[in-house]
Amino acid sequence: MLGSTHGTLTTHSRPARVVACGEQPPHTVHGMSEPHPDGGGRRSRPVDRDVSGRPLHAPVPDLDRFFRPESVAVIGASDSEGRPNTGITRQLIAWADRVGARLHPVNPGRTEVFGRPCHAGIAELPETVDLAVLLVADPLPVIGQLAEAKVKFAVAFASGFAETGERGAAAQEQLAEAVARSGLRLLGPNTNLNAFEKFRTDLDGPAIALITQSGHQGRPVFSLQELGIRLSHWAPTGNEADLETADFLSYFATRPEVGAIAAYVEGLKDGRSFLLAADRAARNKVPVVAVKVGRTETGARTAASHTGKLTGADEVVDAAMRQFGVIRVDGLDELQDTAALLARARKPTADGVAVYSISGGTGAHFSDLATAAGLRLPTLGAAKQAELHQWIPEYLHVANPVDNGGHPVGDWRGRKILDAILADPAIGILICPVTGPFPPMSDKLAQDLVDAAEQTDKLVCVVWGSPVGTEDAYRHTLLGSSRVATFRTFANCITAVRAYLDHHRFVDGYRSPFDEAPRVLSPSARKAQALMRPGQQLSEHAAKQLLRAYGIRVPREQLVTSAAAAVRAASLVGYPVVMKASGPQLAHKTELGLVKVQLTSASQVRDAYRELTDIARYEDVPLDGVLVCQMIERGVEMVVGVNRDSLFGPTVTVGLGGVLVEVLRDVVVGVPPFGEDQARAMLGELRGRALLDGVRGAPPADLDALVEVVLRVQRMALELGDELAELDINPLVVLPRGQGAVALDALAVCH
Repeated sequence: MLGSTHGTLTTHSRPARVVACGEQPPHTVHGMSEPHPDGGGRRSRPVDRDVSGRPLHAPVPDLDRFFRPESVAVIGASDSEGRPNTGITRQLIAWADRVGARLHPVNPGRTEVFGRPCHAGIAELPETVDLAVLLVADPLPVIGQLAEAKVKFAVAFASGFAETGERGAAAQEQLAEAVARSGLRLLGPNTNLNAFEKFRTDLDGPAIALITQSGHQGRPVFSLQELGIRLSHWAPTGNEADLETADFLSYFATRPEVGAIAAYVEGLKDGRSFLLAADRAARNKVPVVAVKVGRTETGARTAASHTGKLTGADEVVDAAMRQFGVIRVDGLDELQDTAALLARARKPTADGVAVYSISGGTGAHFSDLATAAGLRLPTLGAAKQAELHQWIPEYLHVANPVDNGGHPVGDWRGRKILDAILADPAIGILICPVTGPFPPMSDKLAQDLVDAAEQTDKLVCVVWGSPVGTEDAYRHTLLGSSRVATFRTFANCITAVRAYLDHHRFVDGYRSPFDEAPRVLSPSARKAQALMRPGQQLSEHAAKQLLRAYGIRVPREQLVTSAAAAVRAASLVGYPVVMKASGPQLAHKTELGLVKVQLTSASQVRDAYRELTDIARYEDVPLDGVLVCQMIERGVEMVVGVNRDSLFGPTVTVGLGGVLVEVLRDVVVGVPPFGEDQARAMLGELRGRALLDGVRGAPPADLDALVEVVLRVQRMALELGDELAELDINPLVVLPRGQGAVALDALAVCH
């Protein structure tokens, strides 16, 4: 568990609301309107949209009156002991008193609840309330009454909706439609009281804002307050009939007190909304750390049964989060430790990590794990090593990791060593792993670390490995520090530090891809649309025409319907040639023997034509002709494609092509829109990336041409939208540097 990290660690300096250059004013989650200034209702306003009609900027619902209402109505309030509503009513009264809200019980069977006047119905409320809490089994009949009373927000705790199956999903759809008509915003159904917890108000520094789709899964993060780490909000989104994870993500990203957002996500309601919200957080430099359920089929199935939402293909979710800087972790312990560090730690001065320990074994073990995880442990210079050897015996290793041998930590030398390491300009982070307590030396070491951290703007981390956790050095010295980040495991420390460095690299160079997304159709799109055949798979010849429309190079080739025409085409294309059957039902030509290569004479071309057409007749495969193609022999075979994801819409895939795509499955996914930098980053994620640099004497491939093809395919996916169900360019041969890339084969399926 991470200790208090409001140490090195200062408040982010940013305005309460940041609007990116050229950005439209905030809109509601539905994308067609924005909230009224008082937080309720909707009114029409134009939205900046891309070529497919989707919004390009995240709506920011005004949730101030949800979290800090001036007036609250509790529908179904009770004070009868033993009833569930009584406990909830009691908790809401205490919460309203803490936030300074006027609370009005509503129940036709009572005249007062806990000594407060109780109203018979919503229409009898003495004022327009900001928030209505619905303690009723069926919230649907109440929505219209709340709309008439101009209530801004409502919370529905009731279960039995999409999490229960088809009938519940239909009931939730009815509820969502009623809420959309009403103008109010709804949290739930199937949510809980987490938004109304008692938050500590005596803590300062940047806070964590928490979003969870399962209330209990947020408990570890909420408990960080007991270690001195501030939490500002908790949004338990439940089934998300209206307000969803993306709404709270957008809102929290604009709050000045929020240093990081922690999220437990079982399923995304809408992929596009999530991307826009993550984009807003990236623009505002607010780190987002998330556990996302659904890495396995079992996890995805369980999540669906819990929240009733799709989890989406996990590799697409992973890619989307990476593209927009969302830090995905696996465990709740990682969530709390990483979010706490990112909330509190200021921008690093350098990315170098120094490991300092009292044991050579401990330092070597931690350094090995840290290096494998991608952290950079620079070798300290000769002068710095000589300085350290003033206090550390000459026979000990001080190049990094630094081994002090134990004894120097027990006297004045310990602090000198720490200050010397932190003074090195290549070092931005000092990590001290302590595998177990050894008083009094460990007490002195802990105090020296705290004192050194007070005097530096660099991050100081301690891993306290004792399984007991009751030692004074841990409970009081380290956890009581406002400067030291304390962890309990090597793995969590390394995960958090890597995320900390990655986040700052990402936001420092972040350029929103939505700013450059196409707003109008290109001439290429109009040419391509004329080639589409709804509900059909295009032949290779037609699919290549689609590529040509977008400026993607294909081989010199001709479609012929006779052996004589094939011979003439071969002479024009130039020997050697490739001949392939072309038809709308042909997806795997090689397996059927419908591809002939290395044809070098007219007689071979005539024979090949007859053989290809005979096979097609035997297999009962209709053809639109035979392609006579230029033969491309030299280059790296890649695959570039388009698929449609149920949550995010069109996705672009790139990877090693030819037969390797099926054998190695070395592919990465990008979620449009993305820019050139992201396209290059996708290539960097391939295990076989070195092939593009040239191996065993092969020349480097034309990487720029490959990136250009990926970007053109992305534009095609955005502009053709739902019309293009699938595109597969395989192989795309990337020629040596400066010579371009050629699509040798293509498959396209129209929606």
